Amino acid sequence: MNSRERVKTVLSHRNADTIAVDFGSTAVSGMHCKVIEGLRKYYGLEQHPVFVHEPYQMLGIVEDDLADALGIDCTGAFGATNMFGGTTPAWKEVRMPWGQVVMQSVNLPLVEKGDRYYTYPEGDTSLEPSAMLPKSGFFFDAIERGPLEIDDDKLNIEDNLEEFSLLSDAGLAYWIKTVKEAASKGRAVVASFGGSGLGDIALVPGMQLREPKGIRRIPEWYMSTIIRTDFIKEIFRRQIDIAIQNLEKINSAVGDLVDVIMICGTDFGTQNSQFCSEEQFRDLYMPYYRKVNDWVHSNTGWKTFKHSCGAVRPLINAFIESGFDILNPVQVAATGMEPAALKKDFGDKISFWGGGVDTQGVFANGTPQQVSDQVRKQCDIFGENGGFVFNSVHNVQANVPIENVISMFETLKSIRNV
Repeated sequence: MNSRERVKTVLSHRNADTIAVDFGSTAVSGMHCKVIEGLRKYYGLEQHPVFVHEPYQMLGIVEDDLADALGIDCTGAFGATNMFGGTTPAWKEVRMPWGQVVMQSVNLPLVEKGDRYYTYPEGDTSLEPSAMLPKSGFFFDAIERGPLEIDDDKLNIEDNLEEFSLLSDAGLAYWIKTVKEAASKGRAVVASFGGSGLGDIALVPGMQLREPKGIRRIPEWYMSTIIRTDFIKEIFRRQIDIAIQNLEKINSAVGDLVDVIMICGTDFGTQNSQFCSEEQFRDLYMPYYRKVNDWVHSNTGWKTFKHSCGAVRPLINAFIESGFDILNPVQVAATGMEPAALKKDFGDKISFWGGGVDTQGVFANGTPQQVSDQVRKQCDIFGENGGFVFNSVHNVQANVPIENVISMFETLKSIRNV
């Protein structure tokens, strides 16, 4: 059974020949560039600067040689521009504050001011900065721009749709090339076509937009989901209509070369609770999730991927009814997210992509042996009867000791007999 067959099998809730593994196929299941550099050194691979495909979180590309060394079964297909509007396939060397030299987008300036570095939409330093990196940090934080106060009489739907547009011929050509390259690797292809992330708070500030308008400040957005519900629904309705038109074009061109599509990264959980009630989720989000998921399932063989951090157990049935096939990152340390109970109650209805090791706990703070023990336990629980792709709880962060990361991968090799 090859990697693609393995992933497709487990996502059909059947046992494969072994555990399926993903690291690097999405912006929520990847590894910090610092970790990738450490893994390349440990496995004796060619030493060169890591390519950073997602600079907001400083996620590095897991190149084929490293994916082979680690036994990774998935590969990602990413867009032509990054979170700051920079061109991803065009690179330059940049030394980051922690001393690592990486390959970054040519449109990603780092402007030093005091104890921070700033970057700018489309790399244009004549504009207000849209994100900042503390000198002691390892990834960026968004800078809120846009109106400080909202005049409801002047609210314009178009202002919050600026970043959503129909795919151009050049954009389609890019996706055809990118997906074909990903599919040639023999791994399951996970595509992040974009445009269907409903209210993803990482995207709301519009870090790539030159002068964002509309509701762009995070507290105002959350309040608007309650006090401007009809306005938000109209944004979602039009956003999903655009997304489906784009998916129609892409599907016609690449079709079954894609195995999984990331639909949305909107977080609905905190460590102990939820950002909204199940009732609000069903009213505000579900109709639009269901529309795009129904289109995908009616027209393609793709599985749909929903990311949400936190204590989302009370919402999982609603996720399932919305048509999602996959839940990530499975934050096992959050309230109500005990692995055995999740597997028992939902394991035949939705696949768990993550939860293999707790990034907040043992992964960052434990010993290599404790990491190994947790990896084995989680694989035993989640891996039964398929419905599981191994990944950590969210991206592997820069502060995770490299010895623990190595322990995770070596334990997986032992479990998988490779």
